[in-house]
Amino acid sequence: MARIVGVDLPRNKRGVIGLTYIYGIGRSAAKAILEKAGIDINTKVEQWTDENIKAISRIISEEYKTEGQLRAEVQMNIKRLMDIGCYRGLRHRKGLPVRGQRTRTNARTRKGKRKTVANKKKATKK
Repeated sequence: MARIVGVDLPRNKRGVIGLTYIYGIGRSAAKAILEKAGIDINTKVEQWTDENIKAISRIISEEYKTEGQLRAEVQMNIKRLMDIGCYRGLRHRKGLPVRGQRTRTNARTRKGKRKTVANKKKATKK
């Protein structure tokens, strides 16, 4: 099993797809990494040699922010937005959609499960 930057890559997938299991590496970055390492993009992860894995991990560690380092940076950026009190920071703080989506309907992922509010009881005549 290939282990790069602390992530076990799936053995039976193509190299380009396997590298996307690393947080911070998408399809285009994976393609560029494999080209720099001189590995065919269609080669499966299980067919990589130890030298190939070392070359890939060296390229990733030198040129890309991945996993914990990237997650920490993203969290720091969000915290900075909340600290300065900008609109995006306030949306993060309230747990609402940040990028302009509507909230009257369809914001359930950010808002969480519905909280039903009961109607007021009508006063009865005597």
